[in-house]
Amino acid sequence: FKVLDALATLAFDFPAAHPRAADRQAFFRKELAEFLKLSRENGLDASAVRGSYAGALGLPQFMPGSWRQHAVDFDGDGHIDLMSSPVDAIGSVAHYLSQYGWKPGMATHYSVRLPHDQRERARLLAPDIKPTFTAADLLAAGALPSEAGRDHAGPMAVIELQNGPKKSSTVLLGTENFWVVTRYNWSAYYALAVIELGQAVKARRLQQARAPLAPSAPG
Repeated sequence: FKVLDALATLAFDFPAAHPRAADRQAFFRKELAEFLKLSRENGLDASAVRGSYAGALGLPQFMPGSWRQHAVDFDGDGHIDLMSSPVDAIGSVAHYLSQYGWKPGMATHYSVRLPHDQRERARLLAPDIKPTFTAADLLAAGALPSEAGRDHAGPMAVIELQNGPKKSSTVLLGTENFWVVTRYNWSAYYALAVIELGQAVKARRLQQARAPLAPSAPG
């Protein structure tokens, strides 16, 4: 989609029936202004740049404001290129997460068993993805975090994810790092999917690094 068209449409013709129409219009008007500034700063033809239907740009799908605030020249070529440089894209996403408080080495989440008391369950689930409860708070409410979760020093969120038509759910404790991932996309489902994909990629890369080299062909 042409980013200029997408942002202009959302800024000035957002569906009025939407419950947050005023807020969304204000957001996209701001992003439209950011896009025009970004185009001017980088010598881009604003009428030709393409992105998502919501105006997100490049490999990391940054909104224009996020590009201007968080993008970095990670490959050191003197130019920030989120459209075609994977190195700049990876570095910019890392910088984005760092700016929102990512703590290296901290787990993103732990397992937990909810208390039997329905009122306590509801109280623990109410803050959703916002880290709110310490391990001591959870134990006092009758929840049972994993051993690693009980050792976590900071606040955690009690998050329930519905498993589609199975009518079952997955419950986890999200740390501050889980919260940071949701700053990229405000969805616990998105965050857990990204985290598990990242873990799978990391495991595969380690497996490949440890695999013995295949013998070379004779001759």
